Amino acid sequence: MSDVAAIHNLVQKRNKLKSEIAKIIVGQDAVVDQILLCIFSGGHALLVGVPGLAKTLMVNTLALALGLDFKRIQFTPDLMPSDILGSEILDENRQFKFIKGPIFSNIILADEINRTPPKTQAALLEAMQERSVTIAGQNYRLALPYFVLATQNPIEQEGTYPLPEAQLDRFMFAIKLDYPSFEEEVQVVKQTTSNENNTINPLFTAQEIIDFQHLIRRIPVADNVIEYAVTLVSKTRPDNPLSNEFVKNYLDWGAGPRASQNLILAAKANAAFNGKFSPDIEDVKAVATGILRHRIIKNYKADAEGITEEMIIDKLI
Repeated sequence: MSDVAAIHNLVQKRNKLKSEIAKIIVGQDAVVDQILLCIFSGGHALLVGVPGLAKTLMVNTLALALGLDFKRIQFTPDLMPSDILGSEILDENRQFKFIKGPIFSNIILADEINRTPPKTQAALLEAMQERSVTIAGQNYRLALPYFVLATQNPIEQEGTYPLPEAQLDRFMFAIKLDYPSFEEEVQVVKQTTSNENNTINPLFTAQEIIDFQHLIRRIPVADNVIEYAVTLVSKTRPDNPLSNEFVKNYLDWGAGPRASQNLILAAKANAAFNGKFSPDIEDVKAVATGILRHRIIKNYKADAEGITEEMIIDKLI
């Protein structure tokens, strides 16, 4: 199949996928779109939202529709790295045998990741970056495609461990979930309090998703689009000549080169989802907020004046 035909095929399959997810998930279109951009670009996502907004259900539904293995890890203060990665045990023949942990799956839901200490949070880092884990000196490759979706509760901050910047940077998107609209909530209540059972049909195989990820990477990008993405990221750095007074006043730290890479990858995926054969500046703008939101660090002045990350990004686009 040529790349042109493959993009047309991707558009059709993505539309079917959204219809399949809509059987269970009401609304949240923008959130589903960003998660799909992440998966087909080969990235990971951080979901920030209050409890009860169907974060776990969304990931579970997505895994079923994509035909992938799914594991959920509930992060707690006493969770150890071996609880995630797995550990060696002595079997009945007195031989060491490695028992794989829940990290060995295609889609990992890291629920309330900020509830566990940095030592355990860091157990995910190698898996997210290298798609492999090292246990007792032995390296184990993870099955592809591999996608980590971590959730974070923005309300309760007592007993939580904020994610370090290096770990936040590994997430391609930070996605904010809001409450549903009145009509959507009515629909949710109707759907979840009846005896209806909707079946999700798997639409992809693991190999198909890997092929689509390679297809997205092969999409050509004009130099001016890459320059726009790099300029946008440079503007977030207070000590950069390209940054404006607003950034210098309200930001302590800007985004790194990973933001530029992710902007282009996500713009390619966004273009492909819309049937385009090359991304333009509008595609970069469409994904900029989700990619830059967690990579810029505000100062105390921004907090005091109620300036949000989104307001700062809007000033730069």
